[in-house]
Amino acid sequence: MTDAYPVSLRGELTMPPSRGWWLLKWLLALPHYIIIIFLAVASLVVWLIALFAILFTGRFPRKLFEFNVGVMRWVWRVGFYSYGALGTDKYPPFSLKPDDDYPADLHVEYPEKLSRGLVLVKWWLLAIPHYIILVFFQGANAGNSRFPGLVHFLTIFAAFALLFTGKYPEEIFKLVIGMNRWSVRVCAYAGLMTDRYPPFRLWDD
Repeated sequence: MTDAYPVSLRGELTMPPSRGWWLLKWLLALPHYIIIIFLAVASLVVWLIALFAILFTGRFPRKLFEFNVGVMRWVWRVGFYSYGALGTDKYPPFSLKPDDDYPADLHVEYPEKLSRGLVLVKWWLLAIPHYIILVFFQGANAGNSRFPGLVHFLTIFAAFALLFTGKYPEEIFKLVIGMNRWSVRVCAYAGLMTDRYPPFRLWDD
């Protein structure tokens, strides 16, 4: 049996989510969206610094690593609350740190050593097959238009099911979490956080 992949994602469906609260979450999550813009810029700078650090030392500076994991965690919590899953009505914390009390979290194991050679190719060339899949999962920008992915279609379908029945379809929830899990693994790999190639599967080991 292979070791577990060093990137893990948790999303626990809060039962029952409010039937119609999801209609307002775009507004309620707005403060988080604004903060995430600044976090994304900072994360990109950290990624660039880490690329050179790994190239010359074979290590991702620990504090910078923890920051970028924290950004991924923040984005995932907001996505889980809003239209990346609509899995809870509990408002996301304004924090980069783990929170066992919140129903969504993620963890990336810190690598003591990373390949200096892979750092030059894994985030673009090696990850291309996964990027193609993620376009279907998460959508993409084309010119001035944004095309939603399967995650968003399934989430909105679940939202209407919730609105009319009071239940979030369990199988749809599993698919949404699986697609987000796949996406987070690819983000960690392209983010230079691991040398292990992401598996082509939705589920954990």
